[in-house]
Parts: sequence; C-alpha cells; structure tokens
Amino acid sequence: MRIALAVALLAALAACAPGITPSAAVSPDAGGSAAAIASGPRVEQPPVTPPTPPGTNLPDFACTDLSGGKTGVANTIAARAGEVQAYDRFVLQFESIVPTYSVKRQAKPLFPLGASGQNVTLAGNAGVLVTVHSATGATTFQGDTDIVHPEFQVLKEARQTQDFEGSVSWGLGLSKPACMRAFVLNDPARLVVDFQITTS
Repeated sequence: MRIALAVALLAALAACAPGITPSAAVSPDAGGSAAAIASGPRVEQPPVTPPTPPGTNLPDFACTDLSGGKTGVANTIAARAGEVQAYDRFVLQFESIVPTYSVKRQAKPLFPLGASGQNVTLAGNAGVLVTVHSATGATTFQGDTDIVHPEFQVLKEARQTQDFEGSVSWGLGLSKPACMRAFVLNDPARLVVDFQITTS
C-alpha cells in the first residue's frame, strides 16, 4: 500500500512540473545572412606581374664593337667565364656600379701588358679587348686574373692585361672571330660579354 501511494505521488509531481522542450539548433549559415554579416564584402586585389628575371631580355648579338656603362668610379672584385648552349660568357663583377666600358674586336689575341711595353699572346686565333674606365681592382679583386678554358667553343682565355691609372683591361682570346653582345646586370653590378656560338 505504501509503495502504491509513493508511485502515485511521484506521478502527480511529474505532471505538475514545467515542461522542458529542446530548442532547435541554429546554423551559422542559416539563410546565408550570418556569414554575410560576419565576413563583409570581399575585395579582390589586382594581379601582380612577377618581375622579369635578370638576364631574360638580352640584346641581340652584333658583329661590331660595343660600349656602355655609367659615369662613376668602381672597384672590380671578380671575373668569371662560363659556357652556355648558344654562347660563351665573360663576366666582370664590381662593388657598386659598372663604369663606362668598351669592348673592341681584334684580329689577333695579342694584347699590351699595361704600361710595361710588353705584349702577351692568349690562346685562340682572334681577340677582344674589354676596357673599363674609372675602375681599379688593386685592393679589392679576388680570384684568378688568367682564366683558361680550352674546352669552350669560342672563349679560350681571359686575362687581365691592365689595372693602372684608373683603367682596367681584360684581353679575351677567341677560337675565331665571333658576334657578341655586352650588357649590364645589377645586384651585384656586372658587365657581361657573350660570344655567339655558331655551327658554321
């Protein structure tokens, strides 16, 4: 009897208690308005053209003497030679700018050695004299001053022939006369001379 009375009392209390109903879940994307308010308008940035890699827009080869550079004084710090599929390359690197220069063809790879009055004959059958004005490498140049590459097709030897009274010269010995191009690259400052490789 007591058990039946307790069960009846619990049933009566449950009927009097306020009902709790589960609420509907609200999605942040409901109707799309919440996402729109949260993010706001989106502005597309205009496309940025990537910079042109150095040495991509190269001048044409020409069978003439060349010149260029800037007015100013600079120190030479290195010289290099390289071989690419279509050309051989000579590079003279500077600390700041590439001063005024000239690149002149010669029938023979015979060059004067500074003011000594002596001459030097480089490897090859033709020559090019690269002269940079208002420059010196007396205290800054590092590396070889005589670069020999008998395996190259055109540029056989590059040798510094003068560093005197603000003028630096390099003699280049070529296997044969070749069309060339000369141009300047920045960061670091370099004078580049390319010699075209031809199949004929």
